[in-house]
Amino acid sequence: MVNRFILNEVSYFGPGARKELPGVVRRFGYKKALVVTDKSLMKFGVAKMVIDELDAAGIVYDIFDDVKPNPTNMKDGIAACKAAGADFIVAIGGGSAMDTAKGIGIVCNNPEFSDIVSLEGVADTKKKSLPIIALPTTAGTAAETTINYVIVDEENQKKMVCVDPNDIPAVAIVDAELMYSLPKGLTASTGMDAMTHAIEGYITKAAWEMSDMFEIKAIEMIHKYLPIAVNEPENPEGRNGMAVAQYIAGMAFSNVGLGVDHGMAHPMSALHDVPHGVACAILLPTVMRFNAPAAKDKYAEIAKACGVYRDGMTLDEAVEAACNEIANLSRIVGIPEHLSELGIHEEDIPALAEQAINDVCTPGNPREVTKEDIIAIYKSIL
Repeated sequence: MVNRFILNEVSYFGPGARKELPGVVRRFGYKKALVVTDKSLMKFGVAKMVIDELDAAGIVYDIFDDVKPNPTNMKDGIAACKAAGADFIVAIGGGSAMDTAKGIGIVCNNPEFSDIVSLEGVADTKKKSLPIIALPTTAGTAAETTINYVIVDEENQKKMVCVDPNDIPAVAIVDAELMYSLPKGLTASTGMDAMTHAIEGYITKAAWEMSDMFEIKAIEMIHKYLPIAVNEPENPEGRNGMAVAQYIAGMAFSNVGLGVDHGMAHPMSALHDVPHGVACAILLPTVMRFNAPAAKDKYAEIAKACGVYRDGMTLDEAVEAACNEIANLSRIVGIPEHLSELGIHEEDIPALAEQAINDVCTPGNPREVTKEDIIAIYKSIL
């Protein structure tokens, strides 16, 4: 079996790393940027922290700040990029901003996919995206280092997961200072999204030694740093720890895939507008228990990474300790425990399950899963 690993050309890490941006632009010889971000980041000055670096260096740019929480208006961004005559993109934001930037960059260089819906799944694009320099403002999605992006198909009310090696940002700049003002709830939900990436990437069917190395370290770091980042938002240790941990998780899951947790979370966002991280987190402990028979040895390693493994534990005890600790982490950072708290009711489950069983992430699950299994999981956390 041949395993493939795709990573950014270069990445920078640490508080203040955004100051590397002008040097990156000069080194690559880029001329004009399209800055892709959202209105909230503009309003609260987070995007300005990056834009100031462009201004100080005299780098020319236009701004597209109409990114939606679940990306829908890709065509508007593509039009803005063409009108700007941009030869590269600076993406500032969470997963939605970076996913929007990826879609824009791909279609600008592969116009045969301008209908957008043909990007779903593994799109056979021929050319690399316009170069993207990605600066995340949340510690969760790792979109700055993945070959995946998500677009909402409004007509069919579903999230399209797009997988394309040509969309990975050329450069990732992971600056924890851009995350200091992230609200507590969003810190928690994006952090638990990162934990879901790490755990699903660790146990997915395609996992192998290299991905395991990254994912188990990410689990250890997220378990340590997420409570600090949630409760002490300006603590550099917590923020930088989470910024690096979610990137590490992304390096691996991008190359080996995920599982049914993400398969079930995507329709929750598409049909009920549940924030992605919340959807992943509320499902995670139950999905872990479902998957345990297929990954017991790895669950013991998860227990060790979370510091809850004890000498003399049986394998089943280690599995239970791992599942309980992830549930506890989710609870202490404030994630809801029941779907009803999110406005999802029993009559909604068949439509959710139909999309979940057909989601591109579901086949990577380590244990074979049926639509009936998915329905039972949803019902168990109503």
